[in-house]
Formats: sequence, structure tokens, C-alpha cells
Amino acid sequence: MARYVGPKCRLCRREGVKLFLKGDRCLSPKCPLDRKGAVPPGVHGAKRSRRLSDYGIQLREKQKAKRTYGVLERQFKKYYKNSASHKMGAGLRLLQTLERRLDNVLFRSGLVSARSFGRQLITHGKVVVDGKKVSIPSYQLKIGQVITLSSKALELGEIKKAVGVKRTLPKWLNRKAVVVKIERLPLREEIEADINERLIIEFYSR
Repeated sequence: MARYVGPKCRLCRREGVKLFLKGDRCLSPKCPLDRKGAVPPGVHGAKRSRRLSDYGIQLREKQKAKRTYGVLERQFKKYYKNSASHKMGAGLRLLQTLERRLDNVLFRSGLVSARSFGRQLITHGKVVVDGKKVSIPSYQLKIGQVITLSSKALELGEIKKAVGVKRTLPKWLNRKAVVVKIERLPLREEIEADINERLIIEFYSR
């Protein structure tokens, strides 16, 4: 399974915003964006001040969405194609597809502090959906499905720490202790990611 294994903070610096790829570190003073500002990576990062073209703006928005959810190009383009003809609109459907990924739901529900840690739990067989182990981070959850963690996962310090933090959950998720249920599809205003889906649709519609 292909995945990005380089420095996560580099991705945030390239997009100029926090993508929350490293959990609690992103909220601490150690975050490079807080210490150095949104300077793009590379030797000439601080000198990049040229105005982006319309294509460049669309590309950056697409890259930001991919990196936020930890999806590579081939899979992201597949998500777009499946969403393009949907009656509710391609943009909203695309975001709902990304939000309903199993690794993202673990993050949104507060069971893990970062999507990357959620993916690790899933691939190690420590996540259960409707009573069955699921080892695919991109697994698309449906309304009514119930997610929980295995007994071994509950012994991990990272899980205990994340579960102990009080969070305001999106209303499309219902969590009791470490059990999460998908109540309905997320509304656009409930999707926290700072993404302009219109620009992504324009990028692929060229």
C-alpha cells in the first residue's frame, strides 16, 4: 500500500496552513508554522512570492485536500470520478466520501489524535466495524455502522490520552466511551477541513 513517508510538517509548510498531521504537536508551540510562519520548504522557500495562476490555485487546493486526508493522487481522482455525477453535487459528495473514510472517522470522533495513527491502528487489525475487524484505512463507512477498538488498542497510552480529552464532536457522529456510530451523512458546515471543493472540481473539469 503506497503512502507518504516523508516529513509531515513539510506538507503543512508547502500548503501554508496547518493540516493537523501530527496530532497534539500541531497545537503546541513546536509547530513550525507557529515558530517560523508559513515559509514553503526548500532553499528558496522564502523568496517564492509570485502570484499563482488560476491553475496553480486549483492545484494547491487539490493538493491540500489530498494531504489533509492522507490520500494519494490515483485514489483521490477515483473519489472525484465517483462523485462527479452525483445528484447532491460533486463537491459535497467528494468531501463526504473523504469524511467517511475509516481513518478519518477515528480522528473526527476523538479516538486518535491524528489520521496517521488511525491508519496504523487499522492496518494492525485493532479496529472493529459492526463486530468484524477491518484492516483497510479507506473503508467507506455507511449510516448506522458502529466502530470500536480492540481490547489491545485500549491499552495503548496514545489511545487513553486521546479518549480522555473532551471534544465537541460533529453531529453526524455519536460516540459513547470508545464506541462510535455513524448517524447520518455529514453536512457541508460540519466538515471542518478548510477546503474549497469548487476549486478541486474546476481542476479536474479542465
